[in-house]
Amino acid sequence: MTDSNRAAPRIVSLLASGTEIVDALGLGGCLVGISHECDHPPYLLDRPRVSRPRFDPRGLSSGEIDAAVRRAMADHGSVYEIDGQVLDELDPDIIITQAVCEVCAVPTGGVREVLGARGIEAEVVSLDAHTIEEILASLEQVARAAGQPEVSRGPAGSLRARLDAVREAVRGTGRPRVLGIEWLDPPFAPGHWVPEMIDLAGGENLTGEAGRPSRETTWEEVEGLDSDALLIMPCGYGLEAARADADLHAERLLRVAPRTIAAGRAWVVDASSYFNRSGPRFVTGVEILGGLLHPDRLPAPDPGHAAVWAPPT
Repeated sequence: MTDSNRAAPRIVSLLASGTEIVDALGLGGCLVGISHECDHPPYLLDRPRVSRPRFDPRGLSSGEIDAAVRRAMADHGSVYEIDGQVLDELDPDIIITQAVCEVCAVPTGGVREVLGARGIEAEVVSLDAHTIEEILASLEQVARAAGQPEVSRGPAGSLRARLDAVREAVRGTGRPRVLGIEWLDPPFAPGHWVPEMIDLAGGENLTGEAGRPSRETTWEEVEGLDSDALLIMPCGYGLEAARADADLHAERLLRVAPRTIAAGRAWVVDASSYFNRSGPRFVTGVEILGGLLHPDRLPAPDPGHAAVWAPPT
């Protein structure tokens, strides 16, 4: 049962970006539990894990993961399980979750069901950002729920300043046509904040709509777009996993963007850390993109964040 007289709130984050927001706000000391997907920052990863996937994605191809997700949704209505006993023991005041994507993280509805079934009294903070402005507003949302609205001003201001610096650096330059692919089997066009990221970094997004969900497409649909740059960014994949999946689908990618690949302007990125999450590190993603698209205007990204992709020989 929640004690309203506590000096600091006990926060459980069931969202990787939520954990990163808590850290950015300087509230890491309040965090008592995290999700199975939380992997940053390292100093917060000793907290108990309160969720788990219904299948083990390790070693599966993107097509096999897609099939497993569809089975889990059909059989259970959810890809994840919440450990209600652990949640009860943690006795949280605030639980951070989301309703943007049922596949990407524990959804808000599932959290409310567990709370109701176990009689847990906690404020559910649903971070439902679809745009860059909404991501930045999420910092204020969490800070306000924690009773410290003032702590969001500094971090949010710093993130905005970095975005402004990229915007200014690419001002007046040519805008390469960018084809982003957010999943490879089946192919998905990027949505939510990613098209805005491409725009901020000085590119012209060719498919997918800002502020709308990522959408399944076909290889035939994206053929003939004649991109100047190809961004391979499978949702939830780090750099090496993205590279391996691109290698697996090399024939398709070559058909879609032969000129771009031949010019060395196809890249794999650490999408999980810097593109897929609605947390503070999306700004690093914009900086990464700016450096890839406009190396004469912005520094080259860290090689651990992005790399040129070429088909295996």
